[in-house]
Amino acid sequence: MTAPLLEAKSLTRRYHLPRNSLLRPPPVLTAVSNISFTIQTGETLGIVGESGSGKSTLARIVMAFETPDAGEVLFRGRNLHTLRAHELRKLRQQFQMVFQDPFGSLDPRRKVGWSISEPLRVVGVDVAAGLRVREVLEQVGLHPLDADKYPHEFSGGQRQRIAIARAIVTRPALLVADEAVSALDVSVQAQILNLLMDLQDNLGLGILFISHDLAVVSQVCDNLLVMQHGELLEAGPVARILHNPAHLYTQTLLQAAGMTS
Repeated sequence: MTAPLLEAKSLTRRYHLPRNSLLRPPPVLTAVSNISFTIQTGETLGIVGESGSGKSTLARIVMAFETPDAGEVLFRGRNLHTLRAHELRKLRQQFQMVFQDPFGSLDPRRKVGWSISEPLRVVGVDVAAGLRVREVLEQVGLHPLDADKYPHEFSGGQRQRIAIARAIVTRPALLVADEAVSALDVSVQAQILNLLMDLQDNLGLGILFISHDLAVVSQVCDNLLVMQHGELLEAGPVARILHNPAHLYTQTLLQAAGMTS
């Protein structure tokens, strides 16, 4: 059995909230509670839940932007949260994130070619950056000359393609997509989802796909985690969960997405 590309073990993350009283300790919010999962090379794992379910906190832990209070994240067998800063920076080229707001992740004062090549500079990769930028622009369905334009010259869907190009420029093994299509209209959503699936086929990517929308998740994911209030309610193959949900909350999400008969 091949070792997982990514393995999350018993992840827990708590936040101390502002005090309500000087006589009492500050309340504690458990955003993620004892969550475990694996992602294999070429697999898409979906995490679905409403706002406040803990799914974005989980994404930040996986990306090592936050440290869990308990548990560990192993990327190709290496614990991300025990690495030294320079080791993590070097390894980070192998796992990249695509955010909900592409405009927010692109510097409006810089040409998109500069923004796309930024992850290469961060990890100190000495390559012909211009050549790599043109290559990834073509991979996401844009023109190489688009590197010389500014973010405001593109539509929302095109900006998300640029954000994806930025994420794959380091040739990662894993993409973490956090609500990556939720700001787009339905027709553009379909185009971006198809792009992600094509890139997965062509590049062998593992994908952690986070969404509040079961209808979207059902199109791209192999396996699924359903979360509510930081808890894992159920997990398994997408087809099983969609057609035979074990938890009432999952049934509610299916009804909200218009996916029940």
